[in-house]
Amino acid sequence: MDLQLKDKRALVTGSNTGIGKGIATVLAREGATVVIHGRNSERAEAVASEITKCGGRVVVALGDLATDAGAKAVAGAVQAKLGGIDILVNNAGGNETANFGNPDWFDVPVEHWGAVTDQNVVSAVRLIQALVPGMKERAWGRVINISSLGGFQPTAQVANYCAAKAAVLNMTVSLSKALARTGVTANTVSPGLVRTPMLETWLGGIGKHLGWEGDFEALEARFLKEMLPLGVSQVARVEEIGNVVAFLASPLARFITGANLHVDGGQSQTIY
Repeated sequence: MDLQLKDKRALVTGSNTGIGKGIATVLAREGATVVIHGRNSERAEAVASEITKCGGRVVVALGDLATDAGAKAVAGAVQAKLGGIDILVNNAGGNETANFGNPDWFDVPVEHWGAVTDQNVVSAVRLIQALVPGMKERAWGRVINISSLGGFQPTAQVANYCAAKAAVLNMTVSLSKALARTGVTANTVSPGLVRTPMLETWLGGIGKHLGWEGDFEALEARFLKEMLPLGVSQVARVEEIGNVVAFLASPLARFITGANLHVDGGQSQTIY
């Protein structure tokens, strides 16, 4: 299927690793010119080089989106290098305060709630306000915000992260209403478990704790059999999240806005 993304310009935040890298790779494969974003120049350039070698067209923009100055630098680089964008994928986020642990709800410091909200929600708002007005002027655009299963099925652990991702869902719906009949849509993609370097580290720690042996695939199979049965046989690969994002970013998804797509292998127990 031709997704009609040739010559579209896409900024994927946090695309120097993990899910963001997978999304950027798929968009470039579909013909879009992709802005690789991160805070580390070496990692961003490495991803850009990898995509370029496969025939993709990329530029790099660096900046910490959790700060006004960093977001301004990224938006300025996009304007200078491409004259604006058609597709904004707000993927940058995470929970740097968690340290891969599972802190008790009451052990998460208050300041970490604000930090994680800024990292996941306000960072996206900064770029939306800077770049989406240009989409409205051109009467075409796509905003795709990456949330999480935790945004609508929160746990007692990493509560600040789950709350921030819930805010992303809410923000996207209000944005879709603000963009009604402009030619610009806004949607959310909520992944479940995805094979990223972070998940590999996490699953490796579980395996070590339980005395499991084997490579990632062996640990994955045992984890899904004994601890988290899914409707599919593997956790997602980053390109599979990229495939969903690429469709939402395409002209073919014109009639989808204000939606939240669950990409979680059937893990979420909800009918909406």
